[in-house]
Amino acid sequence: MLVNYPKETHILLLLLLALSLACGPLQAFRPEAVSTPSDPAQTPIPPTEPSEDNPSAGQTAPTTPAQASTRSDPNDSAAVESTASTAVESPAEQARPGAPGLGDPYYAELGNGGYDALHYTLDLSVDVAANVISGTAMIEAQATQTLSAFNLDFADLAISRVLINDEPAAYSRQVRELTLVPVEPLPEGETFTVTVAYSGTPEPVRSAAVFLQLGWNHTEEGIYVASEPDGAASWYPVNDHPLDKATYTFRVTVPEPYVVAANGLLQETIDNGETTTYLWAASDPTASYLVTVNIAEYVIQTETGPNGLPIRNFFPPDLAAKAAIDFGPTSDMITFYSERFGPYPFEAYGVAIVDFPAALETQTLSIFGSHHVSGAGRSEAVVAHELAHQWFGDSVSPATWQDIWLNEGFATYAEWLWLEHTHGSEVFANTIRRQYASFRQGEAPPPGLPPADDLFNGSVYFRGGLTLHALRLRAGDEAFFDIMRTYHGRYRHSNASTADFVAVAEEISDQDLAEFFDGWLYQPDIPDLPEGE
Repeated sequence: MLVNYPKETHILLLLLLALSLACGPLQAFRPEAVSTPSDPAQTPIPPTEPSEDNPSAGQTAPTTPAQASTRSDPNDSAAVESTASTAVESPAEQARPGAPGLGDPYYAELGNGGYDALHYTLDLSVDVAANVISGTAMIEAQATQTLSAFNLDFADLAISRVLINDEPAAYSRQVRELTLVPVEPLPEGETFTVTVAYSGTPEPVRSAAVFLQLGWNHTEEGIYVASEPDGAASWYPVNDHPLDKATYTFRVTVPEPYVVAANGLLQETIDNGETTTYLWAASDPTASYLVTVNIAEYVIQTETGPNGLPIRNFFPPDLAAKAAIDFGPTSDMITFYSERFGPYPFEAYGVAIVDFPAALETQTLSIFGSHHVSGAGRSEAVVAHELAHQWFGDSVSPATWQDIWLNEGFATYAEWLWLEHTHGSEVFANTIRRQYASFRQGEAPPPGLPPADDLFNGSVYFRGGLTLHALRLRAGDEAFFDIMRTYHGRYRHSNASTADFVAVAEEISDQDLAEFFDGWLYQPDIPDLPEGE
């Protein structure tokens, strides 16, 4: 993500960033009761309260052999002998609820435990003018434990039906925690399906992490989705954390003459008369915050990039000519970054212009606010930034949100590398000097410890980028770019932590870098740049 701050406020921003350290992390979500459907056949059943229809709801198996032994006949010597050593639980006794969060150190309630989401099929009809959606989300998942219940992140929209393996399931909801209870426990290792039918007007999420309105946004031009870090649950039920990536199918029906742009490749366009259905498929694992659906009266411009890569851009008609100029360098950038970081990791790329006050690296289809269109290439650095995220952030996603510098610092340094490539080493060196001086003059949180209530502060971008430049100076160009390619290749289509990156850097450079990274990522004062700059 690139959050745009006016240039004249940059120094003030850096000074103010220090103040955010005095504030404790905000609680992103506070459970509270919500209304339930009035249809008795669809009334949710709280998973902690057994009912006549679901007598096993809320019951979990004992967790120790001693607890299990209380179920045995005390006069049965064989049972006593057995439980004195090991107790063998039945599948039903082993069942327990999946965790309501994945334990992220900053936003503990994001995501859910007990299963791995494999594929989402989102089948939606959208009344664009009224901003009303209706449809179903079908989720294919695999149980990672024997599940008596499990959660999805899903806020506000009205639910009319929930099925697990095509059977009606009990459910309850508190704010964005949707708890589902299967008729029978789901065994560990079993693949299962969840279908949620829902409708309503999606409302953007007010996140604890950033000031932007996240998720589903309705504007005069149409609709766009920008969810980093926690907005996906505003419009579909999801395991909303980067650790649980999945593939996607989108089947979105809109009135004429709207066009739908989503992740992946367009598979089919179906003319229904007054409406059109767009079928998109994203075949590579995608983190939920990188999922996007954009609906507007678009002009579609296509070209073939390096190695036959499809590039498809979605521009508003009145901006199409200027936007074609601004995004013209994309193919050359892909070639450049493929040489530095490894092959482009996805099946397509392109951009969509939307009414958004920033830019976001939504996977295979970055979105840009219309203010980035000038016809003069004034946003070339932003174009490079969001493209570089396809390697770092999208293909290799952060293991926790504390690791956000692995996204933003890497994309920022990629901007500077493109500048070095196109404008020369002196312009590049001047940029490094200016950025370094700004952190010497002001105070900002270190990039490895961003405030949870100001996740996308300037330090994760600029000091994060300077951290990579310092590593380049210390390791040398050959080793540095080998580190970048190895890191991306090793964690491609998965997740990585700062510790993972440090391990790769130490391996390739054959140096102990613990003290180096501690200074650059976790200490308040920025270290001196290594010799060579």
